[in-house]
Amino acid sequence: MSETASEHGKGWAAANLADLGDGPGFRKIRRALGVEAFGVNAIVLPPGVKTGYHYHDRQEELYFLHAGEVEMQFGDGESVRLSPGSAVRVDAAVPRRICNVGEGEAVYICVGGEGGYVGRDGRLVEGEERGPSPVDRP
Repeated sequence: MSETASEHGKGWAAANLADLGDGPGFRKIRRALGVEAFGVNAIVLPPGVKTGYHYHDRQEELYFLHAGEVEMQFGDGESVRLSPGSAVRVDAAVPRRICNVGEGEAVYICVGGEGGYVGRDGRLVEGEERGPSPVDRP
């Protein structure tokens, strides 16, 4: 990765989260990478901090916890505790907030969209052969 916030090629873009901002708050991944099909941000949440409850009119969201320990609370009083590697999907209309319950910063990725799954449309490039599944590898 270069020292710039992102790298771009024909049909691709890459960025490092550390290059997208400092301190707590949002890191605009969608803007940095030119994503148009869905919303995507990273959020850095200091220890002890809670986000406000929010919901959406249309977009379902997926949250992936990269670092830290958080509790996700829902408008019905339910909650779930997340550790690194955890993921949660939330319907648009469900109120939710995230509380950093760990000792250090929490970093999570939030992806939002509407319109549904497009199906399995992946294809091998001509001349490529299907290799073993990543699960099959030693």
